[in-house]
Amino acid sequence: MQNRIRPAVVVLAAALALTGCGADVTSQGDGKDGNSEADRHYPVTVENCGEKKSFDKAPRRVVTNDVGITEIMFALGLEDHMAGYVMPDDKGDMTSVPWKDGYQKTKWLSKERINKELVLDARADLVFAGWNYGFNEGEGFTPAELKRVGVDSYLLSESCRNGQGKARGVMPPLEALYTDLRNLGMIFDVKDRADTLVASFQKQVEEARAKAPKGSDRPRVFLYDDGKDKPLTSGAYAGPHDIITKAGGDHIMKDLKDSWTTVGWETVVDRDPEVIVINNYGDTTAAQKRAFLKSYKPLANVSAIKNDRIVVLDYVDLVESPRNPAAISSLAEDLRKSVS
Repeated sequence: MQNRIRPAVVVLAAALALTGCGADVTSQGDGKDGNSEADRHYPVTVENCGEKKSFDKAPRRVVTNDVGITEIMFALGLEDHMAGYVMPDDKGDMTSVPWKDGYQKTKWLSKERINKELVLDARADLVFAGWNYGFNEGEGFTPAELKRVGVDSYLLSESCRNGQGKARGVMPPLEALYTDLRNLGMIFDVKDRADTLVASFQKQVEEARAKAPKGSDRPRVFLYDDGKDKPLTSGAYAGPHDIITKAGGDHIMKDLKDSWTTVGWETVVDRDPEVIVINNYGDTTAAQKRAFLKSYKPLANVSAIKNDRIVVLDYVDLVESPRNPAAISSLAEDLRKSVS
């Protein structure tokens, strides 16, 4: 297989055109502030990373961190509830996504790290981020610190810590996406909108699975994020696990009970992936990552390297985001070709 940069968002755009879902979903009409129907909706309580969180009204000035989290808000049509978003400018093309208007309507607050001062300057009433997706004890930016200054928070479910140190992941990655969509649907009184979006994503995933390799045809797949001494990869609780397995691949790191984590190259060699998926983002380009993998001598006899079966997906395809279902469709097509 030749290395191909084919953003999964193309598949997603087609799917949303067919389902009528995305940012331009039909307004529920009963979710506007001051409406008696909305008043009856609140208070609402959702469970977020094991914590019960109650809301007396929909937050009005949300600050999001990173591209996948921001696009979850856009996919639900919640731009009017946002004060802005924080993300670097290395997260791919934002102009062709179905909810590109969200980027035009919403303020890009910073290309640097999110911090308490930025949040306070934005007069945020809620921060939607995650552990290692903005929240980090080492930098003093945590939900507890925000609560101390009167700002609520919602944690990305992919990033929930599971009680084993700082390991992350408490549910399958796609279920984390659906959980966040449904929770936010309740918090912002757009439940019908969220349910419709989840149903369309589930249908898209099932259609991809129906055409994906099965049984002994399932190729062994390794996700390469970055790193030369030790590769950063995906365990069972990061997006790539469900993307790979639902697309018809056998995820070689499925036994790692964590989300994004490092392993040794000897483990990769021993498990002999037949396809490698590169996470495209950051200062090191996908082409540079591919060149490293092809030239790294310990990998010379790995099947994916010998047969040049390397696929590229963008960062936002692989972290929890509304682009995950389209990434499954895209990868399923590539894996079918790898076994044909």
